Amino acid sequence: MKQLLCEFADDVGRSVEMMWPPQRIISLCPSITETLYTLGLSSRVVGRTRFCIHPQPDVMSAENIGGTKQVDFERVAKLFPDLMIAEKEENTRDTVSVLEQSYPVYVANVTSVASAVKLIRNLGDLTGSAERATSLAASVEAKVRQVASVFPRTMAYLIWEKPYMGVGANTYLHDLLAHFGFVNVLAGRAERYPEISLTELQRLRPEVVFLSSEPFPFDRRHQTALQAVLPKTRVVLVDGEISWYGARMEWAFPYLEQVVANLTE
Repeated sequence: MKQLLCEFADDVGRSVEMMWPPQRIISLCPSITETLYTLGLSSRVVGRTRFCIHPQPDVMSAENIGGTKQVDFERVAKLFPDLMIAEKEENTRDTVSVLEQSYPVYVANVTSVASAVKLIRNLGDLTGSAERATSLAASVEAKVRQVASVFPRTMAYLIWEKPYMGVGANTYLHDLLAHFGFVNVLAGRAERYPEISLTELQRLRPEVVFLSSEPFPFDRRHQTALQAVLPKTRVVLVDGEISWYGARMEWAFPYLEQVVANLTE
């Protein structure tokens, strides 16, 4: 396939010069990896992180190049990528700084449902799969429009224990849950993922506390313990993969509709 020298602007204002369409792609973000496969690029994704576990089993054909924050640069070099795709929240500035010395590195930045849909289209343009990306983005947008109006509920979404950490404003999860009527009690905090004490959680008295299955694996033991000290709050276990944007949004919206339905029972 004939390639052309092209220039793209990424989500953080960097100019990325690359041979287009790319034939050897490394993705450093699980959500993006899954989306690339959904766009029909399985033969061109040569590298991924160990956290890139979808879609199974296809994703296992791509080389594991380490973690999202501990990339094995020697493994990357052996794959001869002509495009690397990073994500501002998932990957460190230092990692990108090292990689961009040798490879074109496109940095995505997803902080809302709208920016997640935009990224789907951007990935289509970036990889020469615009038609499939347009179709996927339209499908996701249709699911967004189908979300029924619900009675607002205050909530906290916890992602870590010891210390407890929750989701703040200017994050994809904050905006995703807002689409379902949830009002984030941590939205006023300066940090995007603030620490919160149990005492403060009791004071804020959210109507719902979500316990995510990732990155910390909250389970029924944690749910039971927290419910005991928050008797007037619904403590709910949720699949942490709702935080995955891109292709996984087609699953996340129906999943959250069922979560909301369960809360009304």
